[in-house]
Amino acid sequence: MAATKGRAKASAKSRIPQVHWREVRPAPVVLVSGAEDFFASEAITGLRTMLRTEDPSLEVHDLDASSYAPGELTTLVSPSLFMEPRLVVAERVHQTVDAFLQEALDYVAAPIEGTTLVLRHASGVRGKKLLDAVRAMPDAIEIACVPLKANEYFGFAMAEFRMQGRRAQPQAVQALVAAFSTDIAELAAACRQLMSVSGDEEISPELVERYYGGRVETTGFKIADSAIAGRFAEAMLLVRSGLDTGLNAVPIVAAFAMKLRMMAKVYGLAGSDAQLAKTVGGAPWQIGQARRETRGWSELELASAIMLVAETDHLVKGGSRSPEYAVERLVRCVAARDFSGV
Repeated sequence: MAATKGRAKASAKSRIPQVHWREVRPAPVVLVSGAEDFFASEAITGLRTMLRTEDPSLEVHDLDASSYAPGELTTLVSPSLFMEPRLVVAERVHQTVDAFLQEALDYVAAPIEGTTLVLRHASGVRGKKLLDAVRAMPDAIEIACVPLKANEYFGFAMAEFRMQGRRAQPQAVQALVAAFSTDIAELAAACRQLMSVSGDEEISPELVERYYGGRVETTGFKIADSAIAGRFAEAMLLVRSGLDTGLNAVPIVAAFAMKLRMMAKVYGLAGSDAQLAKTVGGAPWQIGQARRETRGWSELELASAIMLVAETDHLVKGGSRSPEYAVERLVRCVAARDFSGV
């Protein structure tokens, strides 16, 4: 955990404390900055839980700064008749419209007691004036959600187990990191699943192998990520490497199905990731990832890909003598976004 904590050091321009995402605490204004959506989602969820534990009457409101309606923030932060505490989470501040920017600047100049305002700003200079104003406040905090480097994944996974009072053998953690080396959220989910299914105090390599065997060299999600992003050569290399080393075709197709269906659910929808998570299901970070992955995809291409996944699922579950060929065809068509021959 020391490695990840080291990423959360205050910058020279910042006058407010920078708090590690695992150690979020209440403050009148909480700036959640940085590109790692998983850390941001965990921090905001942790803050919501903390505030609701303190007062179950907490009112929670989400808004999208990129599609903001004038006056919305003023309405949400204003005290109610019974003075219940309020948590207002503003997503996409890095894409803010001018109306939100001005109203948020007015608010941070005079915060309302009993209200917590969370500002989620992923990257870029848009909204910088607001960020500077927050960083100049005497009682705000900043949670820096910086993506981890490859050599920090091991320490992150170790911290996941340690936070729950569990131990993990280094070989077990190394295997997990190898299997989930492209997505910190998937790595966290794998760690938490292992702790939920095993009552043993120590996580062993055998347990990792039992649940995630076959994913160490190549994972279905890694293949799907490359294909959906249009990285044709990389996707084909990964799928052939995976199949050659014993990766089963079924979980590869399942990974495509999971990602494409989520992309279809969020396609063209407006609203914050948190708002859509309540509507379509899933965690806000999953919604954000799916929305990013839909960029460049047409509605027809997405529908064709989902139909091909359904066909491939049938083929790899006994409908074909060559499930490997069926999977390669799926990867090839999705990566090239060419469904004319299927």
